[in-house]
Amino acid sequence: MTGHGPDTRPAGAERSDVPELVTLHVWRIPRRAVPRALVRMAVDPRRLRALPGVRFGKLLGTGTGTGFGPTDADPTRWAAVTVWDDPAAADGFDESPVARSWRRIAAAGVRVDLRPVTSRGEWSGVRPFGAPPGGATSGPVLALTRARLRPSRALTFWRAVPPVARALHAAPGLVARFGIGEAPVGWQGTVSVWRSATDLVEFAYRHPEHRAAITRTPVERWYAEELFARFEVRDVVGDRSVLGWTGPDAGGAGPAEDDRGRQ
Repeated sequence: MTGHGPDTRPAGAERSDVPELVTLHVWRIPRRAVPRALVRMAVDPRRLRALPGVRFGKLLGTGTGTGFGPTDADPTRWAAVTVWDDPAAADGFDESPVARSWRRIAAAGVRVDLRPVTSRGEWSGVRPFGAPPGGATSGPVLALTRARLRPSRALTFWRAVPPVARALHAAPGLVARFGIGEAPVGWQGTVSVWRSATDLVEFAYRHPEHRAAITRTPVERWYAEELFARFEVRDVVGDRSVLGWTGPDAGGAGPAEDDRGRQ
């Protein structure tokens, strides 16, 4: 699902210090606005990275999370992952040209504020979330995976996805999940939100389908580059249903609702 363009990372993106704030913005657009979203995807990545206080930023397409490739793409939902040097700088995102352009075409949107807990691997050759020390968390957690597939191994990878996707869909404690990517084929990832870190760990390391996939990964050499990161969810502002959030609070705001990031 993801793409890998030229390395245009901003200065400082290779620093090992852990950012205080990472934001995930997700927008739902009507189908008639899809052509305008494609224009935004061509124009806005560079503008996102150039915003004051941005250490690392990616604009992403999304998918259902049931598979990877063009048939899984959801052209009515788009996302941005942004790593901030200074949390105060994130407060100005809503009035930036990037945010305004997406808000003009969006029917709904949501912002998730995140604190990195663990991260391993690289994304476009850098470690955008530093080297978090881990530690206990309370409340919901978000897991983000991103990988660049080896073309010669893509077919075996795609064949391995359905059992894991089905298991994930039924996993206890899962409240939201979807695919992410910078291009339709070969570079993809997932976002999943869990009610607790315990639920995430239970699925990741104890569910047989997922454990089998983990075991196969170094043997099959599916990935040319991979990253896995876990975050504490600090706030959710906006329409949670854009994330596919399940439960009675799907349309509500986060645990500490305020006006930051409101779409």
